[in-house]
Amino acid sequence: MNLSVPGAVISRAEVTNMDRFGLWILVEEKEYFLSYDQYPWFKNARVDQILNVQLLKEDHLNWPELDIDLCVESIEQPDKYPLTYK
Repeated sequence: MNLSVPGAVISRAEVTNMDRFGLWILVEEKEYFLSYDQYPWFKNARVDQILNVQLLKEDHLNWPELDIDLCVESIEQPDKYPLTYK
């Protein structure tokens, strides 16, 4: 018995692209850009570690292999979250 439709998106969070400046992540139906300047934890991570992202709740992103947790609101409204990695 096949419960999924071929080609249907089953992940609620997915890294869609990476380049030398950062990565794009699709959460639900909205895409965000995370620059390596603002999110340096991803810069030297392996591709498979970056691609392994989970949406644990409505707004909680988790990269288990990198021990990174981000709230979607902190990506949408960074001025509300002024602490940055130094």
